Amino acid sequence: MKQYSPGNIRNVALLSHSGAGKTTLSEAILFTAGVTNRIGKIDAGTTVSDYDPDEIKRHISINLSLLPYEWHSIKVNMLDTPGYLDFVGEVKAAVRVTEGAVVLASAASGLEVGTELNWNYSQESGQSRIIFVSKMDRENADFFKTVEQFQTRFGGHCLPIQMPIGTHTSFSGLIDLVSMKAYVGAPAKECPIPSELMEQAQILRGKLMEAVAESDDALMEKYLGGEELTTDEIIKGLKHAVVETKIFPILTGSALLDIGVGQLMEAIENYLPSPMQREIDLSANSAVKELEASVSSSPAALVFKTTADPYVGKLTYFRVYSGSLDSNSQVFNINQNTTERIGQLFMVRGKTQEQVAKVEAGDIGGVAKLNVTVTGDTLGTQTKPAKLEELTFPKPVYSVAVYPKTKADLDKMGTALARLAEEDLTMQVKRDAGTGETILSGIGDTQMSVAAEKLQNKFGVGVELTTPKVPYRESITIASRAEYKHKKQTGGHGQYGHVVMSFEPLPQGLENEFENKVVGGTVPKNYVPAVEKGIQEGLREGALAGYPVVGVKCILVDGSYHPVDSSEICFKIAGAGALKQGLSDGRPVLLEPIVNIKITVPNDFTGDILSDLNTKRASVMGMNPSGGINVIDACAPMAEVLRYATDLKSITQGRGTYTMEFANYKEAPGNIMQKVVADRQAEKAKEEAAK
Repeated sequence: MKQYSPGNIRNVALLSHSGAGKTTLSEAILFTAGVTNRIGKIDAGTTVSDYDPDEIKRHISINLSLLPYEWHSIKVNMLDTPGYLDFVGEVKAAVRVTEGAVVLASAASGLEVGTELNWNYSQESGQSRIIFVSKMDRENADFFKTVEQFQTRFGGHCLPIQMPIGTHTSFSGLIDLVSMKAYVGAPAKECPIPSELMEQAQILRGKLMEAVAESDDALMEKYLGGEELTTDEIIKGLKHAVVETKIFPILTGSALLDIGVGQLMEAIENYLPSPMQREIDLSANSAVKELEASVSSSPAALVFKTTADPYVGKLTYFRVYSGSLDSNSQVFNINQNTTERIGQLFMVRGKTQEQVAKVEAGDIGGVAKLNVTVTGDTLGTQTKPAKLEELTFPKPVYSVAVYPKTKADLDKMGTALARLAEEDLTMQVKRDAGTGETILSGIGDTQMSVAAEKLQNKFGVGVELTTPKVPYRESITIASRAEYKHKKQTGGHGQYGHVVMSFEPLPQGLENEFENKVVGGTVPKNYVPAVEKGIQEGLREGALAGYPVVGVKCILVDGSYHPVDSSEICFKIAGAGALKQGLSDGRPVLLEPIVNIKITVPNDFTGDILSDLNTKRASVMGMNPSGGINVIDACAPMAEVLRYATDLKSITQGRGTYTMEFANYKEAPGNIMQKVVADRQAEKAKEEAAK
């Protein structure tokens, strides 16, 4: 593939709800462009983009796929993205490195929630958008109903520049409202516009002409003067309006029948912006404040995806914004402040890589086996470090506990999980100190299930996923006093350690404290650290259910020692014994973790959300409705919302989002405490029986 100047490149993301037809459309585009000699089938697992075993098995896109093709005098880097909401990280990465998007909607299903959410991501990024109403050959296909849904939801600037001829089994072609020509069949043949559709086509063209005129003063003057705009003027005005996001043209067709595909490719070429028509987003702390999409500028490339490739190892995808990257060279990683060695560069298409000598401004490429570079890093030069704005991803809201199936899996699990989190930045791995579990967090249950399969298929690590344990804590509610004497006599030296302790509850949120108030040397100073160590170890397991103890002040008041039989271990045992007794006498309570939740939902679902929160022992702190969206602030026990991602998706049909963060610990109600204690005792009994 030859090198293209930035002005002759289009970087385009395919966005939609799952099942709207992105992958099928990308297959038809690659076929039309002459890249492939047949259109792959999703069911057969023969598509260029869905090559991962999990994608073939599930018949859905999981990863973004880079699908470059050449068309006329331009190169298009098409990024096919997953439509399933759990894989939003792939969508966000694709949107970040593209100037334009083709937003798909099935004519049979209309505007679906995934399409709506992806539109919002695209809008936040300032992308130019083309809408493609697909699957006109399907039963119940309704082009005009889908157009109305887009206009109702996103405004009247979503305008048809095509209309279909027929629908379902009678769908045969389309009318181009710009040129007022009709095309039928595949390959497309020009024909007269059907007389029964002429009036409707003229009405739609009039609306298009008016919108185009509004976006340009010279055209508006001509239009208001009663003159009709020429086809060339409409195209020129439309191109400007699309680049400026003032108009979102709507096209139609069927990828399966290869109708409308060529016209969509023409629209991508004619209307979507090149890299030269967008400002380059630089980080606020970038040393260089302005950057041009020029091959002659200083190099700056953004890493937007990292994956483990079974053949080349770690594969890094990057978008060059200025300058160029050369094979077998060195670059400076600005984020990591270190030099990185670049090996052979690739142009990536699906699972295949084509070696290239360089990747220039505006283009997208790949490289294998980088050492320190991760997703979000900028590769450039140390002398003129232009740091690009990093990618932003939603915070994880759904967690699972990960357990290895075998000892061999345990040895490899940590490294494999870290590699997964490196590939997908919506996932995080941590060790919960309170429960001892390895926690994998992400966006939803499907993502977690796919992660488990990747661990097995890519890294040979078998795991089981379970609901995480709730990290309860224990504390005391009243002051107590305890005395413990460890005394044992054997044939030689005996064992002797004696302490008197008092225990006091501290205000919520404070760490445990230890204080030595011994006077007169009844417990020698050299044994006090041993007492404290025994206390600290004992605080790991409370008297109620064995959860860690918090908010307790432990005071060493008195004790005694034996000049021969006393030792550090004796006083450590004595400290632990006194703690156990003191906790039992301090009226112990169970503390449950409370989380703050910020829920963003369409207004229509507010009532259902509030009703559901009431069943979860939640407290609503406030609501902020604005523009048809309501933001609800609430707090709830963590145990009640461990699976809130699933509940919210069900209640809002996928339209709701939320963030959750730990707030504090609160005393659990009596019935909850009894249940947790009983469950914990049963769990311990089961563990003992297993031994």
